[in-house]
Amino acid sequence: MSALDFYTLLRLNSILHPRMGNKILLKAFCLWALTYFLLPASSNGLVRIGLKKRHLDLQTIKDARIARQEGKAGVGASSRVHDLGSSDGDIIPLKNYLDAQYLGEIGIGSPPQNFTVIFDTGSSNLWVPSSKCYFSIACYFHSKYKSSRSSTYTKNGNFCEIHYGSGSVSGFFSQDNVQVGDLVVKDQVFVEATKEGSLSFLLGKFDGILGLGFQEISVENVVPLWYNMMQQDLVDDEVFSFWLNRNPEAKDGGELVFGGVDPKHFKGKHTYVPVTQKGYWQINMGDFLIGKHSTGLCEGGCAAIVDSGTSLLAGPTPIITEINHAIGAEGLVSAECKEVVSHYGDLIWELIISGVQPSKVCAQLGLCIFNGAKSASTGIESVVEKENKEKSSAGNDLPCTACQMLVIWVQNQLREKATKETAINYLDKLCESLPSPMGQSSIDCNSISTMPNITFTIGDKPFSLTPEQYILKTGEGIAQVCISGFVALDVPPPRGPLWILGDVFMGAYHTIFDYGNLEVGFAEAA
Repeated sequence: MSALDFYTLLRLNSILHPRMGNKILLKAFCLWALTYFLLPASSNGLVRIGLKKRHLDLQTIKDARIARQEGKAGVGASSRVHDLGSSDGDIIPLKNYLDAQYLGEIGIGSPPQNFTVIFDTGSSNLWVPSSKCYFSIACYFHSKYKSSRSSTYTKNGNFCEIHYGSGSVSGFFSQDNVQVGDLVVKDQVFVEATKEGSLSFLLGKFDGILGLGFQEISVENVVPLWYNMMQQDLVDDEVFSFWLNRNPEAKDGGELVFGGVDPKHFKGKHTYVPVTQKGYWQINMGDFLIGKHSTGLCEGGCAAIVDSGTSLLAGPTPIITEINHAIGAEGLVSAECKEVVSHYGDLIWELIISGVQPSKVCAQLGLCIFNGAKSASTGIESVVEKENKEKSSAGNDLPCTACQMLVIWVQNQLREKATKETAINYLDKLCESLPSPMGQSSIDCNSISTMPNITFTIGDKPFSLTPEQYILKTGEGIAQVCISGFVALDVPPPRGPLWILGDVFMGAYHTIFDYGNLEVGFAEAA
């Protein structure tokens, strides 16, 4: 499961810490949760699955996201036309769940046994609870697969274990037919989970996960269901597409279309960019702008993973902090950051303008090792796996992290031709906008109209998000709470800087995942 999404969830988890302010936020946030269930129907040759909504609490959202979050961690664009609404397209309408996750119903076996699953482009396996799950309480609160009731079941039996930050899922592989909409994928290998080692799975309103990532990240190299759809000629066009309805009050939560594209749900043409690394749907992204001002961090290119299993937008802490400052978000005041500004702000400024390479500034100040960078992770997954282990020693990295952020901010201020005094004052204020440990920051709902657009450059074209699109709302009147749709995620070079384009972005831009041409396409959602 995708670790990047798990990282985001770890930050959500801390909302549940016993602090009154967070409890108030939690209660308000709970009102916003919606779940998606798929009801099959067909029209125009496309298989459509309708979605229903119901209110859920934040704990449920948190737990559902934990279960799908392990292992996650720009070249020119093209413009092509796919088979729009072809008779071979399988349309799965989705349900809007707090604008946070999109679930649907599949059937396994003959006759089909129904399960509610998360459609996750950040993982590649399919798993559901097994009837042989005897010692995990979570299994008793969810649908369970019973092989004895299926005439198409084939025994496999090989052991499988998937580790999460909050527990693990283990079980064994089995093989059976899987129905998705009107399509039946024959002999699909999936995991029968016999142990769900976390309270998260008990409270989650989903049964399992259906991964839509590449086989390269599939546990035990099992062929993903999407691959078998193509190999069994169930779809003519090797694409699937998402339309995510971000209106929590709308009847339809969205659509997932296998083998085609529904032209009703986008405007104009898609901009396509190639997949740069198979495993996740990873692309290259260019400059990132707050209003009309470049942040400079991605001018040379940043990796970005397009992930339906991540509800928010995740990016490097320095940029998220600048966004927080621009929109007036209230984060955690960082004493370490302010201390570095006070003691080293002038020196950082002088070193940069004197020509010292920015990557070596913090090393020269003695705040970082390895030429100004903390030891690089070999991948996103290791960042997540080590998080709890590193908490006890995290304090040793704080001055280095603060220094690295200040170097980026000083470069931005020099680009804006600010004076040193103005820049130092600005840096001190940015320290107050550092993302809180939960990753999410509340903002004043009355100030949304004054907030800047946030723009991503993909395929040399701008993709902007308005405040209405990147601010999440819950409640009404005096009980309304607004939350930034951005959370911090730091992945060091060479894998980073890294962005996760989750549902906040995919809700604004209809997204095509083109396996045949190994590219991802974006167009304004309709």
